[in-house]
Amino acid sequence: MSALLRQIVSCNLQSLLQKCQQRIHTLVVPAPKLWEAGLRPARPYTIRSMTSPKIPDSLRRVVLASNNAGKLREFSALFAPLGIELVPQGDLGVPEAEEPHVTFVENALAKARHASRLTGLPALADDSGLCVASLDGAPGVYSARYAKMHGGEKSDAANNALLVRNLASVADRSAWYVAVLALVRSENDPRPLIGEGLWHGEIIDVAEGANGFGYDPHFYLPDMALTAASLDPDEKNRVSHRARALRELLSKLSHA
Repeated sequence: MSALLRQIVSCNLQSLLQKCQQRIHTLVVPAPKLWEAGLRPARPYTIRSMTSPKIPDSLRRVVLASNNAGKLREFSALFAPLGIELVPQGDLGVPEAEEPHVTFVENALAKARHASRLTGLPALADDSGLCVASLDGAPGVYSARYAKMHGGEKSDAANNALLVRNLASVADRSAWYVAVLALVRSENDPRPLIGEGLWHGEIIDVAEGANGFGYDPHFYLPDMALTAASLDPDEKNRVSHRARALRELLSKLSHA
């Protein structure tokens, strides 16, 4: 190789190396430095954790638009690690809101706005229920008062008994829990945060398990070979429809 050719190759290699070094520096330098250099980072420099978002001080105390002891227990366990105190609406003198709507999201929003209006606090509400495929999605939004709507009492036991009777001789037992969470910063919040979670399973005739509430003793999870009521509370809080809805809500909160 001639001296002239070696010089050309050397120059090209040095130029290529300099470009690579500049590119590497661009990739690792903090975003503020890129802006100072007149370069725009393709993505944010910091990545917020979806499980531990930065919570505004205004959301450190939130009224829970429910007087259901089971929901309060589950939600308090889910929100406590985030530094959010949930205050049940009953402790603040807030009566139950009407739930006139046929969708989970509309009912959740109605309850959240109702609680926020009467307390002046941010409010969290959920509307959740069990949907059974062979019953055209029933009991759905009427899950908590399923038996009462058919002349029975309003209780978990009555609801479960009616559900099992309605599924007698029905082969398709597939069902899913639905949870929709609505968080409003104020009564007229134009951008409420909404999270939805689904939890699939099957309905069994004989109750199993001593934990949980609602339809949990009859909600069988084939992948886990047990019912929701047989789950340890901590495990349920990781995999339930409410946990899934909460993850979606927190993902939105981290970008709010």
